[in-house]
Amino acid sequence: MALRLFNTLTRRVEDFQPLDPAGRRVGLYCCGPTVYDLAHIGNFRTFVFADLVRRYLEFRGYTVTHVMNITDVEDKIIRRVRETGLSLKDYTRRYEEEFFRDFDALRCRRPHHTPHATEHIPEMLALIDRLMHRGIAYRAPDGSIYFSIEKYRGCGCCYGQLVNLDLQQLRPGERVSHDEYAKESVADFALWKARAPEDGEVFWPSPWGEGRPGWHIECSAMSMKWLGPAFDLHLGGEDLIFPHHEDEIAQSEGAAVQPPGQRFVKYWLHGAHLLVEGRKMSKSLGNFFTLRDLFQKGFNGREIRYLLLTAHYRETFNFTLDGLAGARTALSRLDECLGKLRELAGTQPAAPDDNLLQPFTRALDDDLNIAAAWGTVFEWVRECNRLIAARQMAPAQAAAALAAWEKVDEVLGVSAAAETAIPPEIMELAAARQAARKAKDFARADALRQELKTRGWLVEDTPKGPKLKPV
Repeated sequence: MALRLFNTLTRRVEDFQPLDPAGRRVGLYCCGPTVYDLAHIGNFRTFVFADLVRRYLEFRGYTVTHVMNITDVEDKIIRRVRETGLSLKDYTRRYEEEFFRDFDALRCRRPHHTPHATEHIPEMLALIDRLMHRGIAYRAPDGSIYFSIEKYRGCGCCYGQLVNLDLQQLRPGERVSHDEYAKESVADFALWKARAPEDGEVFWPSPWGEGRPGWHIECSAMSMKWLGPAFDLHLGGEDLIFPHHEDEIAQSEGAAVQPPGQRFVKYWLHGAHLLVEGRKMSKSLGNFFTLRDLFQKGFNGREIRYLLLTAHYRETFNFTLDGLAGARTALSRLDECLGKLRELAGTQPAAPDDNLLQPFTRALDDDLNIAAAWGTVFEWVRECNRLIAARQMAPAQAAAALAAWEKVDEVLGVSAAAETAIPPEIMELAAARQAARKAKDFARADALRQELKTRGWLVEDTPKGPKLKPV
């Protein structure tokens, strides 16, 4: 059975066939974080989904080039830079570091390339220049450069490929200067924004004067720089379909740099929204969670990853604290079974059996049906437990079952972590906490415990002293 995926571009499930003539190399781009604040659990649903796509493609034998951009200049970031008085780089560096700490805690594989928008200004200028020369972009009176949807459509191109738009609302010359706008808006959008007083020191030189790029041009320039003018897969949350991804298509295909007969992107995949406790996330409702918030409630990255991987990527998913507790129970059940298999198998090697691999692969080939895939895993757990209890599983059979699980976990990424080296700074915090406990300064000891948890480590007090475990 071939891998089949729902392509937002065509609105149907299609066989996945890479552009590579040999059918093995795959270019994958996922819109990355805008580093103006801590990422929340809704953001991470998209990144865990992208990690599943990448891992499963590699499991199926494809050689994947995974690119995820870092948006380190746009409207919200400039506003925060102005408010804090920090430099652009100093402000964004902190949140990028925090993002990747969370990204690693969720066991997402690092992309092969993480281009920064601020490091690709020349590529953006070149793309804008090409659109100007093709007559699709124009200079406004304030010096900004806008993309003309009317001119784009006039050259035979379609605006509204990913989403149905009422193009009768199109009013030639109406412009949208901010990065994000309402789904109902259909208007020319900014490619290059002329320098304004509120931008402060955030600007670059260009042939059209000092300014900065619009958000949409950033991803077009970076994706084509690292994956070429036409590539296989573009991923993101469904909130990016319009305007961001629609504008990416317009800019990239308007530049006419793709080989004859090829699109900018062949397959567009979008993850659905995440609800938290049944409602849209909101700080005022008390259901707005960063990973730090969940760590402080006693959960870890493995449990969060498991829960985010239980629902199909195109289904709106309700993320709850009860669900996290259920994830902990499910993982404990899995760990218990794996422990029995390891005890029975000993050290003998074995080839993976197909009792788990075949149904697991069939499930994920069906548009990444992760719920069905987990069903096969826990049916396998039940059968392994039954055979072990009945003393009907031989050591060689247990070893083959473990080998199959190890292959499956290359996709799921939820096995219990092996012993991890403890960084010196974490050891110092743990020692300071122990000293505070001995001094009966329990407030400081509790504060240091929370600091360790924030940094991804749990402290377990035992009769032999405190033990540190990675989250």
